[in-house]
Amino acid sequence: MAVALVAVVLCLLVLGGAYVRLAPLDPARWHQPVEAAQDVDLAGGAVRVIPAPKGTLQALDAALQGLPRTRALAGSVQEGHITYVTRSAVFGFPDLTTVERRGDEIRMFARLRFGVSDLGVNRKRLERLIAALQ
Repeated sequence: MAVALVAVVLCLLVLGGAYVRLAPLDPARWHQPVEAAQDVDLAGGAVRVIPAPKGTLQALDAALQGLPRTRALAGSVQEGHITYVTRSAVFGFPDLTTVERRGDEIRMFARLRFGVSDLGVNRKRLERLIAALQ
């Protein structure tokens, strides 16, 4: 009985891990305008708003594209609106970061796809990106 229970639990963990890695990310859902106009920390993410001198969006795009396990999901620098997916190293949990130029500011919204709390991972990612611009 105990062996069967362990087998069922392991099977559920494998299936859950496969779902996290293979579940589609719909750009229509995740590639949305960043509505927050000021810095906000959330349980599952964070928003940061910074000044946008010339070249800031391009520098952020290069920094994000250079992060491990990160790729663009939708948008482009030319559009002034890009959403990226960054996956965690071990389980492959996807976090989404949307970067958008609005007038003379850049709005960034980083959030988790699964769960309730990201343990501050997205806030820290945004803070590292901002620090890299300095």
